[in-house]
Amino acid sequence: MTLQLSRASKSFGADVLFENLSFEIKPNDKIAIIGRNGCGKTTLLKILAQELESDKGDLFKPKDMTVGYLAQASFNNEEMVVEDYFLKLFQPLFVLEKKIAELAEILKHTSTDENLQLFSTLSEEYERLGGYIYKQEMMTMFTQFGFIEEDLKRKIGEFSGGQKTRLAFVYLLLSKPDILLLDEPTNHLDMSTIEWLETYLNHYEKALVFVSHDRMFIDHVAKTIVEMEYGELTTYHGNYASYQAQKALNQEKQLSAFKRQQKDIERLEALIEKFRYKKNKAKFAQSKIKYLDKLEKIDAPKEDKRNFKARFFAKNRGGKQVLLVKDLEIGYHERLAKINLELIHGNHCAVVGPNGHGKSTLLKTLLGKIPALGGEYLFGHQIDIGYFDQEQIEYKSNQTILEDLWDAYPDMTQTEIRTVLGSFLFTSDEVFKEVNVLSGGEKVRLALAKLMLKGSNLLILDEPTNHLDIPGKEALEKSLSDYEGTILFVSHDRYFVNKMAKGILSIENGQADYYQVGDPIVDKVEVVQKNEKEVKSNSKSNQSASRINKQIQKLEESIALKEEELAIAREKRFDPHYYHDYQNMKDLDESIDEIHNEINRLMKEWESLHELLNKSSQGESDTL
Repeated sequence: MTLQLSRASKSFGADVLFENLSFEIKPNDKIAIIGRNGCGKTTLLKILAQELESDKGDLFKPKDMTVGYLAQASFNNEEMVVEDYFLKLFQPLFVLEKKIAELAEILKHTSTDENLQLFSTLSEEYERLGGYIYKQEMMTMFTQFGFIEEDLKRKIGEFSGGQKTRLAFVYLLLSKPDILLLDEPTNHLDMSTIEWLETYLNHYEKALVFVSHDRMFIDHVAKTIVEMEYGELTTYHGNYASYQAQKALNQEKQLSAFKRQQKDIERLEALIEKFRYKKNKAKFAQSKIKYLDKLEKIDAPKEDKRNFKARFFAKNRGGKQVLLVKDLEIGYHERLAKINLELIHGNHCAVVGPNGHGKSTLLKTLLGKIPALGGEYLFGHQIDIGYFDQEQIEYKSNQTILEDLWDAYPDMTQTEIRTVLGSFLFTSDEVFKEVNVLSGGEKVRLALAKLMLKGSNLLILDEPTNHLDIPGKEALEKSLSDYEGTILFVSHDRYFVNKMAKGILSIENGQADYYQVGDPIVDKVEVVQKNEKEVKSNSKSNQSASRINKQIQKLEESIALKEEELAIAREKRFDPHYYHDYQNMKDLDESIDEIHNEINRLMKEWESLHELLNKSSQGESDTL
């Protein structure tokens, strides 16, 4: 089944997003839609999801096709218990369970070939729909998104906005639609959850289309990149790295072709000019004029190089010792973690870990926004702090952009203020927009402009890449790479961490560990993820690669045997010995259930060992 959007156009007032746009989704597609903020990516996704209508064009969707879209979380009944909300998805299974139970009661008293045949068919359908594994699948997915088992019994209305979005995400994944449409799926997820989601989506047997600015996520999941630029779609086959190489090559080829054609045109125009007024050559000149008129012109490659240019600087260098943290206990009422950390001038330290384990709490404690529960911390000589708050998106003001920045730095002239705003892409009349109407990305750029002008020698940043598009993230990375001061930052953006971090402080389960990353060839993301998985794999962490491989081989053999056992058990449903005996059939179904559970247990162990092996292999390669 294929979903097709044909010759679609969409405008909002005088702003035309796209015209005559066509898009196709085939079974098993893994498509990432990329492009600048405001280019129309989310609008396209909403049209595909039938959440929004195009002004022109047609959407062809097969009648039986299911399309799932992760929209802004909204619940009709927030009094509903979470478990009941999820169980709505499995109504077909419950109908089957009821039919099987009713038939089982009949078979206790009287057995007919017809009823036994029906019992066998219903049992097989129950298994096919996941009747033996749906509870386990639901619980696995629920806990992977940062919830605990007890949360299943809570009402939806008791959760925060971000948690509700994650509940809706779990519900969508459990529904397994034919086409999965996701808009910024990694927002507000920690690294370990993002990594799990990558694995899940890579094994998703149906179509996936997603909008994202998470470069590493795109690289790991997408098989096709569709770039939305200038109201047009350009398709690149492969992952994000492949897209970058292909785009650069295409740009180079087009530029070469353009230059060649321009030279040919100049040569022909010179010939025309030379011969057009000569009697014996006039016919020749006219033929060349006609040739040029019919010539299909090659356009110069379009390249949107608009990006903000920030130059972060330190008004004074400050002392060599920037920050000393000793046995610092952080938390609100109960201790989340105990931190020991020393920051030396020039360090760029990433703070990573699962959501809710103390990353932002640490920053707020160091800034004096919440009191420490114990221990101490000390900033060095002449340390001046500049802080970027991830809640900047919520910043409200009736002032214009110009007024807001000028109020923060009243000693600057209007020309100087406008020059700074221009470097952050606020040009011409845009500076007169009210802060209240700005998008998330625009508010981030305004906050970064204020931060730059402060001239601090220590930057404390809480999720600075949130709401920035890919060019914006690249601009920020360049700006911070050139910064000569010290940076302490929280981020779940693995690409950004890998690019920026010279050291990593990992906080998880009350434990804080620091890793120095001095060598640029070291994969910092692996260092980050190591600590997030440590609890799960600690018991196996010291095993050699050869030993792990042997264990994997044994597990694979065990899984193969169990799958053979399962196949034999399934066949027995139609064996007269079972077919004509209700009790034997009931025992058989219980046996099938047990085999399923054992296969799932073995598969989890297999996945855990593979993760450990990959980590071990990475460690070996990093030391080479």
